[in-house]
Amino acid sequence: MKYRKKPVVIEAMKFTDETKDQVFNWVSCSCSSQFEDDSPILVISTLEGDMTARLGDYVIRGVKGEFYPCKPDIFEATYNKEN
Repeated sequence: MKYRKKPVVIEAMKFTDETKDQVFNWVSCSCSSQFEDDSPILVISTLEGDMTARLGDYVIRGVKGEFYPCKPDIFEATYNKEN
């Protein structure tokens, strides 16, 4: 059987050196800010356990208000920017 993903509008921000403070403030209740090899990372508490967002990853707020990281190649293959 084949299935198509339902069209869902999500909020997302790319975690970069320039946006790291803004992203952290957005998800601050669900994550902690840390450093790994001198690079900032976010450890986000998700429904599946703790997940790590690294620079270049997207952070998504899902349909139930949950946050989780997503690698850029997966994000760009899955989502289109709304106008």
